Amino acid sequence: MGLFSSLFPPAVSAEEAAERIRAREAVALDVRERHEWNAGRISGAKHISLGTLAARRGELDPARRYIAVCRSGGRSSRAVTQLRKAGFDVVNLKGGMTAWQRAGLPLEPRGGRVV
Repeated sequence: MGLFSSLFPPAVSAEEAAERIRAREAVALDVRERHEWNAGRISGAKHISLGTLAARRGELDPARRYIAVCRSGGRSSRAVTQLRKAGFDVVNLKGGMTAWQRAGLPLEPRGGRVV
C-alpha cells in the first residue's frame, strides 16, 4: 500500500454505501464508541470500536466486503488503512454518519441520531 492510499483510503458516498448495503454487497462496520452506536446506527451494521479493532479483527469475515463508518470519516479512514493492510476488502464512508444522516438515510433505532 502506497503513501497516497494510506493517507486517502478508498471511499464511497452515503448513497453508494446505502445501495451496497441494501444489495448485500457489503456490511457496514461501525468503529465508533458504544454511546455513539447506541444513539443511532445503520441497520445491520457490525459494531467494533476502533480501539478494539486490532484485537477483534478475527470477528470479521475476510470473504466479505465492508464499509467502515464513524461520525465524520476520520476514525473509519484509519480502520480502512489497518484492515486493508490485513487483506480485507474495505472502503470508507465519505463524511461518515453525518453524511449518512444529511442524505436522509435511515437510522436505527427509530428516531436515532448522530452524536
